[in-house]
Amino acid sequence: MSVPVLMEAGALLARYDVLISDVWGVVHDGVLALGPACEALMRYRDGGGTVVLLSNAPGPSAQIAGVLDEKRVPRAAWDRLVTSGDVTRALIAETHLRKAYHIGEHGDRAVFAGFDIELVGEAEAEFVVATELNDYRREQPEQYRPLLSRFAARGLPFICGNPDLVVHVGHDLLPCAGALATIYEELGGHVAWAGKPHRPAYDLALAAAREARGGRDVDPARVLVIGDAVRTDLAGARMMGFDSLFIAGGIHRDETIRDGSVVPDGLARVLAAHRPLPVAAMAALG
Repeated sequence: MSVPVLMEAGALLARYDVLISDVWGVVHDGVLALGPACEALMRYRDGGGTVVLLSNAPGPSAQIAGVLDEKRVPRAAWDRLVTSGDVTRALIAETHLRKAYHIGEHGDRAVFAGFDIELVGEAEAEFVVATELNDYRREQPEQYRPLLSRFAARGLPFICGNPDLVVHVGHDLLPCAGALATIYEELGGHVAWAGKPHRPAYDLALAAAREARGGRDVDPARVLVIGDAVRTDLAGARMMGFDSLFIAGGIHRDETIRDGSVVPDGLARVLAAHRPLPVAAMAALG
């Protein structure tokens, strides 16, 4: 069974009341907004649909909204934004621990704002929060294995603030905190995953959709997930029982795109182990 490849998404989107859309690789490329995608979402909203952006970005939604503004993603393209940072904050609160070891950039520390949390060194840490690598442009996840081994040996809880393994920033493919969390689990450590494809992120997204729709219930059969990653976006849609639209020109583009068009054989290989299949695929949302 093959997946239909669309050139234009409007007719498909109109079948749904709510879109839960990935951000990085769908709405922007890590540098600037993807104009046709933003225009498609604005047209959909003009027709009465609700758009919830669901991102594995490790910052809280208020912070990431500012990042979207900087990348020129129009506010008119979305109703609500939910991030892994929002889920991370909920998981931090649930630990009831005070001394955290943070792996990630200084700007990611907004996830700790308002908590009685002390950021400490390795020896004092009671739990670990990884939002990114400290320098994801120059470091690789395996460089962290010795540190992660020591934390795992102590049985420290590990909160992964971005479950993605890699992300495209322009033409570069760079590692994310999910790669660190995967190593931590290999070492026998316990990981709490804050983001897609895990249910807490989708529960927040559905709550945001209900709020945007004036409290009306959301029919799962009328929700479409849009994303470019099989491991997170499509797996999350499957877990929730939602339909999905696969954006082939995102994270899997080296396998699925040639000369700007979807390669059927490459698409089939990428989706070979994923069932149910997406309702459609596109090179880019538009």
